[in-house]
Amino acid sequence: MKIMNIIHDSVVDGEGLRTVIFFAGCPHACLGCHNPSSWKMNNGQEMSIDEALQEIISNPLTDVTFSGGEPFIQAKEASILAKKLKEYGKNIWIYSGFTYEEIMNATDGYKRKLLSYCDVLVDGRFILEERDLHLSFRGSRNQRIIELT
Repeated sequence: MKIMNIIHDSVVDGEGLRTVIFFAGCPHACLGCHNPSSWKMNNGQEMSIDEALQEIISNPLTDVTFSGGEPFIQAKEASILAKKLKEYGKNIWIYSGFTYEEIMNATDGYKRKLLSYCDVLVDGRFILEERDLHLSFRGSRNQRIIELT
């Protein structure tokens, strides 16, 4: 996998205390993106699924958020990681510029598989004109928080 960073103890990337894995690569290139360095896959560092898993579970009191970049660009690897994290009882939030409908209609079955392991999806591209600093866990009014479980 190509990973930008893994941070522990976030309180802004989903409910509760969370470990956040920032995936590299994003096709959306949203104007006003808070993490434009994540757009290029080459900006990430190589990390195996097991290396990422060990880093995430090293903080046993947190749940997990997949962010980016765009996690669904690496859906195969991310789905394997998500499955392993569920075996540890982790609640998983995932942020995506894709909408729920785009993910469900994707021809890549790994995108739906990844979504099946997630508890909450925050979907939709960031739209600068709809930015709202009063929203919890999302940046613009068009984005939705979708409970999946």
